[in-house]
Amino acid sequence: MENSEIISDLKSLVNIVNDGKEGYDTASKHIKDIALKAVFLKYSAQRAGYEMELKEHIAQHGGDSDNHSGGILGALHRTWIEIKQTLSTNENLAILGAIKTGEEEALDKYDQIISDPLTHADHISLLKTQRGGIADALREIESLYRQFELR
Repeated sequence: MENSEIISDLKSLVNIVNDGKEGYDTASKHIKDIALKAVFLKYSAQRAGYEMELKEHIAQHGGDSDNHSGGILGALHRTWIEIKQTLSTNENLAILGAIKTGEEEALDKYDQIISDPLTHADHISLLKTQRGGIADALREIESLYRQFELR
């Protein structure tokens, strides 16, 4: 695969992690529960770290990425979080549900790119580690969702 295709794949992951970063940040601003706010801020910071790691690999392949806020789909998803929060009688469940959807989409994108390990050989370990972090976050979000569902 040419560097331009590798760079394109990595930029798509930058969009995904920035969508997550912004989504968690938006959620943290709309949530009243302090424990949830802390979880959301933790994962927002995690995604900021992922962004920097991916941008380092983009630079190693001769590219650059000036994306700091995600893509249009992420912006739409964040707007959906705000709408659901406004309309929901249980804002915690609404926000956790929206985050769950975003995390599942991020995992799908990572899986697509990881499925070609030869192309991304020099950074496959990084991608697998980041994917693992997103999977861990999803498990925590699902657990929190179940807890709030029972309330």
